[in-house]
Amino acid sequence: MRILGIDPGFATIGFGLVEAERGQVHMKTYGTVTTPAGLPLSRRLYQIGTDMEDLIGQLKPHVISIEELFFNTNITTGIAVAHGRGVILYAAERCGVPLYEYTPSQVKLSVTGYGKAEKRQVMDMTRRLLKLNAIPRPDDAADALALAICHARSATSRLPRTGDVKETI
Repeated sequence: MRILGIDPGFATIGFGLVEAERGQVHMKTYGTVTTPAGLPLSRRLYQIGTDMEDLIGQLKPHVISIEELFFNTNITTGIAVAHGRGVILYAAERCGVPLYEYTPSQVKLSVTGYGKAEKRQVMDMTRRLLKLNAIPRPDDAADALALAICHARSATSRLPRTGDVKETI
């Protein structure tokens, strides 16, 4: 299964493509999509959408794993990221690729085994799990690879995901 992890953003969007098969995860590529500062909001959002559609078309993932938003103290940055994330969700839907969303705690738990792990721990475990010589740079790309690993581990779990459980009466 080809999994495209996406760390949403506005100025910089991280992406990482992994191949998951038989419990093994291998990195295929990673990088960032950027928008230049100084462009009007509408132009930046348009560029994010077209760049993401192009990226999805080139990489041909089976699924996309994206981080749910987490608002810390800077609400202004959070709103800008929310705009960009919305465009990314739209691009995934437009390309017909199934989308799975994970919280930062779910990613940390999946990658490190501890839901409150520090960022450096997640990045180092991402490097180790993918058998890389160095932590992928920039951080946005490393985060995207962690999101892809999270989905690879979730998708192979024998436990039902939310929504997969059928109620019995």
